[in-house]
Amino acid sequence: MSIEDYLAGLADPLREIGEKLTPIITASLPGATGGIWHGHPVWGLGARVGQRPVCLLKAYGSYVTFGLWRGQEITDPAGRLVPGARAMAAVKLRAVADIDPALFTDWLRAAAELEKR
Repeated sequence: MSIEDYLAGLADPLREIGEKLTPIITASLPGATGGIWHGHPVWGLGARVGQRPVCLLKAYGSYVTFGLWRGQEITDPAGRLVPGARAMAAVKLRAVADIDPALFTDWLRAAAELEKR
């Protein structure tokens, strides 16, 4: 399964959220490897999916989780990232309007820099 297949299988508005966020992710993480890992889209800096992961998308019944593996280590001026397990942090997206392209780009670039160290 591809990321496109995953998104195509989602109902609106979840599909729309994924379709809006995916280009932001790919533009913010040039050269990253994206694919399906553990059943949902993941992007990382390694040669294969799941290697040095940076972020993920995972659809649930009424929202899409956008997560950053080292999200607790990045600056979040909006205060939207919710801490999770280990160093992860995530935000729940219920509508396309929940996506702030500039903020998400900043988060992604900061998270990628952490993985490059």
